[in-house]
Amino acid sequence: MPTETTLPRREHLTPRAPGEPVLDVVVPVFNEEKDLEPCVRRLHEHLTRTFPYAFRITVADNASTDRTPEIAAGLAAAVPGVRSVRLEQKGRGRALRTVWSGSEAPVLAYMDVDLSTDLNALLPLVAPLISGHSDLAIGTRLARTSRVVRGAKREFVSRAYNLILRSSLAARFSDAQCGFKAIRRDVAERLLPLVEDTGWFFDTELLVLAERAGLRIHEVPVDWVDDPDSTVHIARTAVEDLKGVWRVGRALAVGALPLDRLARPFGDDPRDRDLTGVPRGLARQLLGFCVIGVLSTLCYLALYSLFRLGTGAQTANAAALLLSAVANTAANRRLTFGVRGRERALRHQAQGLLVFGIGLALTAGSLAALGAATDRPAHGTELAVLITANLAATVLRFLLFRSWVFPERRATTAPIRATTDPIRATTAPIRATTDLKDHTR
Repeated sequence: MPTETTLPRREHLTPRAPGEPVLDVVVPVFNEEKDLEPCVRRLHEHLTRTFPYAFRITVADNASTDRTPEIAAGLAAAVPGVRSVRLEQKGRGRALRTVWSGSEAPVLAYMDVDLSTDLNALLPLVAPLISGHSDLAIGTRLARTSRVVRGAKREFVSRAYNLILRSSLAARFSDAQCGFKAIRRDVAERLLPLVEDTGWFFDTELLVLAERAGLRIHEVPVDWVDDPDSTVHIARTAVEDLKGVWRVGRALAVGALPLDRLARPFGDDPRDRDLTGVPRGLARQLLGFCVIGVLSTLCYLALYSLFRLGTGAQTANAAALLLSAVANTAANRRLTFGVRGRERALRHQAQGLLVFGIGLALTAGSLAALGAATDRPAHGTELAVLITANLAATVLRFLLFRSWVFPERRATTAPIRATTDPIRATTAPIRATTDLKDHTR
């Protein structure tokens, strides 16, 4: 069983000794021999000119095979406040976890090597973390005041991905994948062990867990210009991200993550209340139900095709529908209707199986009708009939879920749990009389 963890209260940063970095900016790279040096020198010049505290730039090399390690080492030797870290395995998430876990700076950040984001947003990004107002900060390209230059394909992929996060994981942050983020070190120490991904989904997983833990995420509208020479493989990254969404959503649905056991930074946080009866908007429920329904249908069709290889159509249909229905009920229970914990979980699954029976009757009846009309229907025809029947069953399933299985109840406020032996933050207010010269470069 996971042990209770206490997240620190937000406080101002302790005054640092002269020269000790307040900010550590990580630049993860893989085979970036062309862009690395101009990026680091431009970033260093900007921080020297605009940032009022000591800083450090860390180049995190993800097993590059070109001259990137040599260039990084040269920059570390020639430019004050720059260091390089070499990793023998690829993965942006792995690089950030490694550097952030070993950094002593109280504020940790990262940005992509192409510097697509305007650097003028860097100080607004980290200022709320230095002041103690927020726990994490992200740049967003999807705010109305953001100025973004990129192709229609990337724009569509970005907005579709964030829509999926909002509907399936109930995320409220607007831009998960902008390569421009910061986090307080004391918060990172407690969240990083919970993040499993080591690649591009690392950002999203970190933000979802932080939001579910009740942490405050500050968003900064940014000016962003797409790098036409970017080496990111959009299709492969999208597939990995969707796998990550499914994994995290499943873990949250079954209560496998200890986030509900985390003490909130502030006592009376709305997420400390009993959310099992908090009404959610119909539009949001429909969107979440549809996303889960699409994934469930794909799972059902794959299982049906697999079972059909060794058994009859009716048996394959019943087995595939049963397995997908159990997963569908669990996902909708947690993600669509916001029911947490194990209370009444078996009852909800039993009610879900009754709803499954209705779907089975519709699909079985459709198959029987098809069999009566055609002696040996083609496999494609069977799938088309099943999809149509499932669409009808889906509408009825949503209505039954909303009105019978997970009816909305009036919210009740649960007593706030008192935490024992709290972990005190290692931060204290910066005195107004502190001489800024001790912190400037």
